[in-house]
Amino acid sequence: MKYKNIALYCGSSTGNNPAYAEEASKFGSMCAERGITIYYGGGSIGLMGAAAQASLDKGGNVVGVAPKFFKEGEVLANNLTEMIIVESMSQRKQLLEEKSDAFVVFPGGYGTMDELFEMITDAQLGLHNKPVAIYNYLGFYDFLLKQLDRFLEEGFLRPFHHSLLITATNLDELFNKLDNYVNTNDISWLEKIKH
Repeated sequence: MKYKNIALYCGSSTGNNPAYAEEASKFGSMCAERGITIYYGGGSIGLMGAAAQASLDKGGNVVGVAPKFFKEGEVLANNLTEMIIVESMSQRKQLLEEKSDAFVVFPGGYGTMDELFEMITDAQLGLHNKPVAIYNYLGFYDFLLKQLDRFLEEGFLRPFHHSLLITATNLDELFNKLDNYVNTNDISWLEKIKH
């Protein structure tokens, strides 16, 4: 798959383990080396700040999309390639979905989960055909992935929707799966729900 832009969803905190920020920095550097622009929430803090700064340090392009109620300088980065200010969190998610060719989810909290599930639901409904990937670094998402398996087992997810979500445990695997992504959605299912 050809992609030039990745939306990165991740924590505005660095978490308790410094390895998370180190891995986010590696991801940012790898994006720059591959000529991939990072679209993200625009923060200067947490894993998002680590990834953005690492990409910028390697000459990469980083675009922030942030709601206007965040304070520049304290929460928002002021050194990005571009900063797009929107009215709301909902508008931020919509713009990130439009601008990005793929979506990558690093460790995070409520906001990261909100973004993940909106993007994978839109993929399920055929609103986009872009890859959505969970980076399960250090097993951070093990329990979430087990819950998604339970959705499948109990009949609340169809197999072709369950397999829409990419998972990877190291960065080489992540980029390889993005490079070779094939959308598994069922066209006949989509035709039944859309006119």
